[in-house]
Amino acid sequence: MSGRELIVATENPHKLEEYAALLRDVPAALSGLSGHGIQLPEETGETFAENALIKARYCARATGSCALADDSGLEVDALGGEPGVRSSRWAGPGRSDADRVRLLLERMNGVPEAERTARFRCALAVVTPDGQERVWEGALEGRLASVPTGNEGFGYDPVMYLPQFGLTVAELPPERKNEISHRARAVQAALPWLRQYFTDLT
Repeated sequence: MSGRELIVATENPHKLEEYAALLRDVPAALSGLSGHGIQLPEETGETFAENALIKARYCARATGSCALADDSGLEVDALGGEPGVRSSRWAGPGRSDADRVRLLLERMNGVPEAERTARFRCALAVVTPDGQERVWEGALEGRLASVPTGNEGFGYDPVMYLPQFGLTVAELPPERKNEISHRARAVQAALPWLRQYFTDLT
């Protein structure tokens, strides 16, 4: 593998598209797991950062390239921080985004507006072939809507309402989301290090 390659540890094409836009200024060849024959390990960590590192370490070892992984999810205050690190598997195995949103709204039924505060949180980990490890974090605060709205994005985006915009995340244009999302904020924190790392490889 090329030293200038950055493997994004995801099988989600939507997430890879987001990273392609967010990392466009990093002098590296970006690719996802498709074509590498890698199946992500089980996320056994107790925090977003631990899970991100589990995936990044595995992909760096398996490919011999620099690997980037994130773990992100939704924390709902009225649910004690759930679904949290279990966001993608909260409704059980084989369930869709729509299933997870439906379960969330059922659990939040009757919760008043003022108590529907929530945030998207992202931990971003990078592991290099020589064993360097770094983690950055980002968050996006909002409130849970009572019905899903919008066709952009994925996951819980249709029910994450942002009062400052008067829109859900799924109603934001992709370029706007890529400026303010939890993932974007984690990437923005990581960009100086990533640019320097890949520039030094030249």
